[in-house]
Amino acid sequence: MDRCDGCGFVYDLGLATDAGADIVRGVEELAALLRRGGIDLATRVEPDQWSPLEYGCHLRDVLVVQRERVLEARRTDRPAFTPMGRDERVDHDGYADQVADDVARQLVDAGMLLANVLARLGPDGWERTVVYNFPARTERSMRWVAVHTVHEVRHHLQDVRSQLA
Repeated sequence: MDRCDGCGFVYDLGLATDAGADIVRGVEELAALLRRGGIDLATRVEPDQWSPLEYGCHLRDVLVVQRERVLEARRTDRPAFTPMGRDERVDHDGYADQVADDVARQLVDAGMLLANVLARLGPDGWERTVVYNFPARTERSMRWVAVHTVHEVRHHLQDVRSQLA
């Protein structure tokens, strides 16, 4: 995967070492959108498209899962990551019923926690490989994992912006 057709994001693995800062900037912007008062963030515009609140919850969970994956890759040779169950979490965790201000805070915290572990990767850490299941099961470097997470942030920020426009 070199480029996302949906949002135009280009996977540049040379930018992996800046991923933590990019993630924090993106989640701070999304958190600000979730903190806006006077708008319905929980209702889906289309039945098959998540609401802004659901996107915020999803991204929060992605960041928590990615942090655990990075930590696992540091202590285990070539770990195979289990899919996070993105679609099931919407119902299992009650995304649409959560409080937007709480999700905004948790989103920023999750971004900072992931940025911290990414900042602690040295040259060898960036080159460690993992087995990742998206878009197909294949070996990926930690560089790719970091850049892919930046993509997740930017893509879902765009999803939310388009709904709130």
